[in-house]
Amino acid sequence: MPKIYIIDVTNRDGVQTSRICLSKLQKTMINLYLSKMGIFQSEFGFPITHHETNYLNANLELHRMGVFGDMRLGGWLRAIEKDVRLTFQLVPEIKHLNVSISTSDQMIMHKLQGKIDHRRVIDEMVEAVKLAKELGAETVGVNAEDASRTRMEYLIEFTNAARDAGADRLRYCDTLGYDSPFSIYERVKRLAEETKMPIEIHCHNDLGMAVATSVCGAMAANDAGCDAYVNTCVNGMGERAGNADLVAVILALKYGSGIGGKYRLDERINLKMAWKICKYAAYAFDVPIPINQPGVGANAFAHESGIHADGALKDRRNYELYDFEELGRGEPEIIETGRQITVGEYSGIKGFRNVYEKLEVEFKDEKTATEILELVRYANVHNQKPLTADELRFIAAYPEICRKILTMTPWKPDCPDE
Repeated sequence: MPKIYIIDVTNRDGVQTSRICLSKLQKTMINLYLSKMGIFQSEFGFPITHHETNYLNANLELHRMGVFGDMRLGGWLRAIEKDVRLTFQLVPEIKHLNVSISTSDQMIMHKLQGKIDHRRVIDEMVEAVKLAKELGAETVGVNAEDASRTRMEYLIEFTNAARDAGADRLRYCDTLGYDSPFSIYERVKRLAEETKMPIEIHCHNDLGMAVATSVCGAMAANDAGCDAYVNTCVNGMGERAGNADLVAVILALKYGSGIGGKYRLDERINLKMAWKICKYAAYAFDVPIPINQPGVGANAFAHESGIHADGALKDRRNYELYDFEELGRGEPEIIETGRQITVGEYSGIKGFRNVYEKLEVEFKDEKTATEILELVRYANVHNQKPLTADELRFIAAYPEICRKILTMTPWKPDCPDE
């Protein structure tokens, strides 16, 4: 029986949100939380972008150490030979890739502007897939950008060519949030039936339907007998109106009428991490969680009107589809109201030791403590905001890898060309 897996793209599409960004340490923490949440794969960045190189290689090192469990780390690049070669020059140990190219008439004619035609689009994609596999990629997903506006016959031809070249799945990109739940179901079901290819669903929220279209697309792939991979972003971050929200997609797949129990969601999913990762992402992005956000919003389990409050107190199922405990909520949050010692870019050793003692982290000697303090100082400059307790613990646990993550090497003319 086919399954539905989650591929989170916060560290790729989420960070492309206009006016915001994440530091490399924050991206690493997102990967850590995603792995603890049981996510199948994190699209962790751009292998051909030079300022990502140290971060990507350091995270792959963490992966080899088992820090991310069995979660895969995948890179995004254009489906052209130059990008594939540069990927393996800069990030030689990368094993999972998504290569992307536009497929709609609109984009081939008005974005690519006639530089390549429909036949050449397929040929370049095929060359990129084959080369990626030759250079060491274990899995390659092929992105059909603007798939929702692509002629169906051409999309089927494109997908068949990707499959025959060795691609592992087709990413159906609803790049403009154009699909409705009905249209994406029909299109993805036909695509999967005719190509027998696992389908990855990537939906944007321009019409407010990203979660619904993502779920319906996944259902369609499963109904056609193929595995589905749903792309999500924490807190629905992403370009323009955002991407499908991670927690809302999982909740819909677990509790939606006619969905939960019928379709098989990856059993590794651990919703108890939802509250933690959503709070962290809101802090890191500096974008508050809306109070009415499904599952993690401040009002998601709040009842005020008399009828609702009375009903919820009698039996929570009267007004709550799922339990707040399932999302890792319910524990009291402690707020310091007295003296606080924090660590920052100008902290001294005594204040630093006080903070780590509260975290119950001990250092074997003064030299080690001083080295960690120096990394913490750099991390504060890197993040441009106070570090969280988990970030402080991470730095103490993996100082050498953290040093690599915090190191930004300026591009030089003799570097491989993007």
